[in-house]
Amino acid sequence: MIRSLFSAVSGLKGHQTMLDVIGNNISNVNTVSFKSSRVIFSDLYYQTLSNATAPTATSGGTNPTQIGYGSLVSSVDVVNTRSSFQQTSRSLDMYISGEGYFAVRNAVGGISYTRLGAFSFDPNGNLLDSSGNILQGQIPALATPPVLQNITIANFANYTTVSIQEDGTITGLNTTTGTIDSLGQLAIAVFQNPDGLLQSGTSYYEETYNSGAPAFVAAGSASAGALVSGGLEMSNVDLSKEFTDMIIAQRGFQANARVITTSDQVLEELVNLKR
Repeated sequence: MIRSLFSAVSGLKGHQTMLDVIGNNISNVNTVSFKSSRVIFSDLYYQTLSNATAPTATSGGTNPTQIGYGSLVSSVDVVNTRSSFQQTSRSLDMYISGEGYFAVRNAVGGISYTRLGAFSFDPNGNLLDSSGNILQGQIPALATPPVLQNITIANFANYTTVSIQEDGTITGLNTTTGTIDSLGQLAIAVFQNPDGLLQSGTSYYEETYNSGAPAFVAAGSASAGALVSGGLEMSNVDLSKEFTDMIIAQRGFQANARVITTSDQVLEELVNLKR
């Protein structure tokens, strides 16, 4: 069998993966806080037909002669660029204007991380995300080192006009005393390598060995972005780029398919030599 057939098959597989990634990006163009992905290709194995030789006093050197065996997808990377602010005018919708993630605890005690800052209070004063997971933070203020706790407002029924400040401080109007009280402070999780986080769906990320352990800091600090109330982070999908990449992937797939067709025709001619 000829090498070009197998090289083209690897090209078909790679460009199909590229189309899969592009399709997922486009389908999430309006998904709040979504981060797009990209495909990185690399060349595959090489067969060396002849090695390089050194020049001598009477002749020059020769370069190596190699034939490649196609390409492969070396990585699918998440593009963690910060996206635009989408105004909602809802005080408990939060946008992180920089690095960092909200930490939430699910029903079985696991911690996940998200940039989707759509929160609401339940009747018990727990601050919940859109999936019903409890937002984590410090009460009454960030400690050193920080210890994650559920954000729960004691005597929640006594407070109105609850809002979240740029540094994550939660304040509310005490209906008994008429004062503005500080009720707690959110902790923002930052990672040394956010690209190493594992996407687990529903806008959640999970810690991995390559992301490193999170550090919990105050919003607006040197390592975390400030919180902006009244809006959410938009998807960072660039439709113009995705459609351009789709054309590139389509043409790449088409070209590799043509190589397979041509290789098949060559093999057919070879078989017909017996006739």
